[in-house]
Amino acid sequence: MITVKNSADVKNPPARRRGRPPAFDREVVLAAARETFWAHGYEGASIADLTAAMGITPQSLYAAFNSKAELYRAALQQYRMLGADTFSALGEPIDTVSAFERILQGSAAIFAAPEHPKGCMISTAVLNCASENDGVADHVATLRRQSLSGFAARIERGIREGDIKAGTNAGALARFVAAIVQGMSVQARDGASLEELLDIATLAIAEVSRHRV
Repeated sequence: MITVKNSADVKNPPARRRGRPPAFDREVVLAAARETFWAHGYEGASIADLTAAMGITPQSLYAAFNSKAELYRAALQQYRMLGADTFSALGEPIDTVSAFERILQGSAAIFAAPEHPKGCMISTAVLNCASENDGVADHVATLRRQSLSGFAARIERGIREGDIKAGTNAGALARFVAAIVQGMSVQARDGASLEELLDIATLAIAEVSRHRV
């Protein structure tokens, strides 16, 4: 038997259901965003750049991360995990000079590693930006201040524990180490090799050692 379609059915076919966007591994796409921001900076990485690297649509990006700024914050947090082992030296039961030796040498290794963009994603990030991105710049500056505070606290601990000379200006020495880390980041972006960065680290370690008891 032949079934004749109602003319209304022909004119108004059932609406096709929209499929759900394909699922993706959040950490994997976040790593791709991290690499893009790391290479191009916050303002230099466009949504088109990010979605192409992440392999998702702009709609999926905003659904998962709400905004480019929130995606950047999440990428920065993931980036910090790359150096977690290096910076854990600040809290470990080792002497102060050894802690900074590990931080400086570990930073050199991360900044020069061939498998990702050169330099530090935080040290020199968003130093100048459009006024509408001030919130992002403030967030990165806060991360830098946290590192600086961690350096100063470690030097103060060394003074209390007796491996750093009493009277050492902990704040100034911490800023010196932070400046070296930031400078190494710039040097790495400009093409300095791991060996060259380690030479810088050696000089900085010698300065910290000068305050050893």
